[in-house]
Amino acid sequence: QAHNIAGPAARDQSQHVPQQYNITMALEARLAELNQLQDKLDVAKGNYNEALDTIWLLLATALVFFMHSGFSLLEAGSVRFKNAQNILAKNLIVVTVGFLCWYAIGYPIAFGMVQNPNNFSGGTNFFMDGFWEKKETFRFWIFQGAFCATGGTIVSGAMAERTQLKGFVTYTIFMTTFIYPLVVYWAWSGKGFLNYTNDEGVRESVFGAPFLDFAGSGLVHLVGGVGALCGALIVGPRVGWCRDAGPDEFDAHSVPLCVLGTFFLWFGWYGFNPGSTMGMHTLDQAYTAGLVAVNTTISPCFAGLMVFFLRARVVQPKRLDIGGFCNGILAGLVAVTAGCANIKPWESAIIGLVGGGLYQAASMMLKRPRFGVDDVVDAFAVHGVNGFWGIIAAGLFGNPAEGIGGNGSFYGGNQLPVQIIGALLILLWSGSPRVLIFIP
Repeated sequence: QAHNIAGPAARDQSQHVPQQYNITMALEARLAELNQLQDKLDVAKGNYNEALDTIWLLLATALVFFMHSGFSLLEAGSVRFKNAQNILAKNLIVVTVGFLCWYAIGYPIAFGMVQNPNNFSGGTNFFMDGFWEKKETFRFWIFQGAFCATGGTIVSGAMAERTQLKGFVTYTIFMTTFIYPLVVYWAWSGKGFLNYTNDEGVRESVFGAPFLDFAGSGLVHLVGGVGALCGALIVGPRVGWCRDAGPDEFDAHSVPLCVLGTFFLWFGWYGFNPGSTMGMHTLDQAYTAGLVAVNTTISPCFAGLMVFFLRARVVQPKRLDIGGFCNGILAGLVAVTAGCANIKPWESAIIGLVGGGLYQAASMMLKRPRFGVDDVVDAFAVHGVNGFWGIIAAGLFGNPAEGIGGNGSFYGGNQLPVQIIGALLILLWSGSPRVLIFIP
């Protein structure tokens, strides 16, 4: 009787076992499908991020490359009509020769990571060796190459109307092969002595805090500006400038070209600065790019108006100087480039005001008989002086509490010492080779 009672219960248990097994198998199958879908989603997300970053950098590269049309218009308008073709030829040489030098040697020195990286220079990827195994490097190469060519063209306007093409080609080769790539490695490669990651994963420099130059006030503009000063000093003034006729007879032959060139450069700066986020697939990158674009607008507005006011109301001969207005705008753009991602808009306004004043002071000083520097487009006053000021400003402004990477001394940060040291090192390195190049 007990057997008869236990029998049905045992049979029910035996029937439940296959059912539970089937449910478990079904759940495992669904889980496997979900894992496969997650893997596909991760791959699609990665591809989407790569596409977004590539589109962003190519757009920024196009804007930076377009700046060469601005330099061409500005410099062609600033010289006498008879020398317009010569200066345009030099702008073409900077781009063509500069990119080839970047392709062969410049990029490997700036970003070519060797197996055991050092703090001074790179040394791989010559002629794009290894790019095919890491295809995302192509977009980075073209963006950084546009920066390199921009740094080279700053000098052409300063020495306009009295520099032979062969001498300028020689300068361009050295600039885009060694001078610019080395300072880029020091601060932007992630391994240089001005900005690297220590064993604890913290960014630093050999002088303490990591050097801050978001888009190149120092690495691009100060390097180019120092070259402009060296070239203008060593080559000497144009025949008749400041000796017989004076500088007034060497005024820009086409103010409209200068204004158009300024607007083209300002337009290109929206690739130069916001593009330095290096990507656009996260909210942080999007917010940073927006902030950078705003600061890239506010600073030149204040700087340009400052110079326009000074020349109209304060500085003799007290006239409406459109050329000065243009250079004031460019000075504000250069000054804000280093710290544009780490400051608030009101701070960029102060940086622009100071930058405009510094440009005006430097421009006047260099034209005094004691100095007699014939810088046709005021390249040193715009790029050199304000490149230096931009680096220093990045060490003064930027509140660490805002969470945007600022570390300014005005807020108790320790950024200023490394900014001063870095600026002086850039000055020293940028000036010494140029003297050796231009003297012969």
